[in-house]
Amino acid sequence: QVQLVESGGGLVQAGGSLRLSCAASARSFSSYAMAWFRQAPGKEREFVAAVNWSGSVTSYADSVKGRFTISRDNAKNTVYLLMNSLKPEDTGVYYCAAGANSQRLNYWGQGTQVTVSS
Repeated sequence: QVQLVESGGGLVQAGGSLRLSCAASARSFSSYAMAWFRQAPGKEREFVAAVNWSGSVTSYADSVKGRFTISRDNAKNTVYLLMNSLKPEDTGVYYCAAGANSQRLNYWGQGTQVTVSS
């Protein structure tokens, strides 16, 4: 069983930055692919970014490419999402997920709210 706890959300003005963290309680954290998703009010949850077990391979949604960076620290059992040049459309609840790969995400956190004001 893997428990995921997100933190770092908040209110920020457009153009600002935030760094989200996701702490995992898993002995084999380094074996999991990790990902971030988000859900805006009234919309479906959407993929944001993913990273493989070692951190060597990353992928991003087109809407965040060049602005967001996903990374992980296996020694700290933590995955990060650095968000720069934030836009109001980035507003939503951001969820951390873990699984065998980015297509098989079995574990989800409770989410952290990100609000970007214009």
